Formats: sequence, structure tokens, C-alpha cells
Amino acid sequence: MHYLHTMVRIRHIEESLRFYCDGLGLQEVRRKEVPAGKFTLIFLATPTDIQTYDSPPTIELTYNWEDEDYTSGRNFGHLAFSVNNIYDTCHHLQSLGIPILRPPKDGRMAFIQSPDGISVELLQQGEALPIQEPWASQPNVGRW
Repeated sequence: MHYLHTMVRIRHIEESLRFYCDGLGLQEVRRKEVPAGKFTLIFLATPTDIQTYDSPPTIELTYNWEDEDYTSGRNFGHLAFSVNNIYDTCHHLQSLGIPILRPPKDGRMAFIQSPDGISVELLQQGEALPIQEPWASQPNVGRW
């Protein structure tokens, strides 16, 4: 068995690509426009998975051309990615204006949200990093 993809609906292509590609470092591997169905599919993968697999596991961003009001995404749960350095990753995301909802107080885990309310868990690869400010004293914000 090979894991294929997880689909999340998005409201704005450019905002979502900024979050997933510029923020998280995913890369677009393919895109499909479906005029008859009035939607666009954009498949993203990690650079490591692109190099490792002929058919990498992806996140499928689905953009419906007609206005649709999606729920907050809370019933979905969350996506999770491991990162080389949780502090550097969170700093980079903040520099893009992406709020850190659950800061990496423990040097191990943080939560953010996509522009469409999809929770994303970030986990430090390997052992937790030493606890570090300003992260240790930052409060949790919102829901994730």
C-alpha cells in the first residue's frame, strides 16, 4: 500500500500557496484545471518526498471556482510535518505574518493554521531542542 494524498479545500490559491510553499517549503508537483467541474487541483509535496518517491505523497489543494463557504476545518483534525529546527521554522513563518498558535514552548511541537483554518502541527525531528525564549513564555492563541 502507498499513501497517496490528503485533500483540503481552499478559498484563495495565492494565499494558500504562500502558506504551504513559501511558509512550509512544500513544492507544487502538478496542477489540474477542470473547467467542466469548475475546480482546480494543486498537488504539493515535500522536497524530500519528491526526491525519494516516483509518486510522492501529496496534499491536494482543491479550489472550487464558484463561491463556497467552508467550515473551519476543525472536523478534519490536522496535518503534521517534521522539521529540522522548530525554532527556525516558527521564526520563518512569523516573518511571513503566519501566527504561531501553539508556540514550541517545549522545543518539540508547534501549531499553526492555513488561511482556510486547517490546523498544521510542526514537530521537531529527533529529540526536542533545548527550551528557548521567546518561545517558552509565549502564550497559546486561538484554537488549533
